Amino acid sequence: MPRLAANLSMMFNEMPFLDRFAAARQAGFEGVEFLFPYEFPAADLRQRLRGEGLTQVLFNMPPGDWAGGERGLASLPGRQGEFHESLKRALDYATELDCRQVHCMAGIVPPDVQPGTAAAIYAANLAWATELAAPAGVKIVIEPINHRDMPGYFLNTQAQGAAIIDAIGRDRLGLQFDVYHVQITEGDITKRMEKYMPVIAHMQIADVPARNEPGTGEIGWGYVFRRMDELGYQGWVGCEYRPAGETVAGLGWRAQFGL
Repeated sequence: MPRLAANLSMMFNEMPFLDRFAAARQAGFEGVEFLFPYEFPAADLRQRLRGEGLTQVLFNMPPGDWAGGERGLASLPGRQGEFHESLKRALDYATELDCRQVHCMAGIVPPDVQPGTAAAIYAANLAWATELAAPAGVKIVIEPINHRDMPGYFLNTQAQGAAIIDAIGRDRLGLQFDVYHVQITEGDITKRMEKYMPVIAHMQIADVPARNEPGTGEIGWGYVFRRMDELGYQGWVGCEYRPAGETVAGLGWRAQFGL
């Protein structure tokens, strides 16, 4: 049975962020993830996690100027120094929160940058990041993201991500397999899950097309969840969806699919 983690950036938005930890625990979740922790002192987040007995499953490295449209730095030329500092900051939080995985966003490549240049910078940054993260007990993960939601994002397909992981090393770099992005970009969800399971370190879910909870769209979730079990997936499954209504009222999908 998949281990579900509530995504506190998207779920429980009816309340302030720091109150969402208790709400997630009360709703039956044992793990949480979110986009970025940096607005809050790590000690405050750790207190919430420990107070509720929650596991911090995942968060993202600083993405650059998020408000200005940036979505990561790893493939951007001339930003390597900023990338290095952002990783160090993320690892400080990971250590404080006892979080074993950190997502490194590839970034939206400027139109005047050649794909080969972006690829070389991306590979070099990831290799450096994994060298620094591994001794801290942290695995870096990378996530292909669809171009409908994030036009111009550098990493788009599972094959592209898997090739980078194999080049750098599966022990240090993993694939973040988001069912929502896979369905939009490539489809054939469970066959891709089967093919790339050896490199998948984390999974996330949301239905298509509206990115709401499972059961509200076109994906056959009963089969998807069953295949996760049959393929032996042991990691967490992040509920990175936008509730169609009030968060708790929409959690009936867990019982519907035997979770």
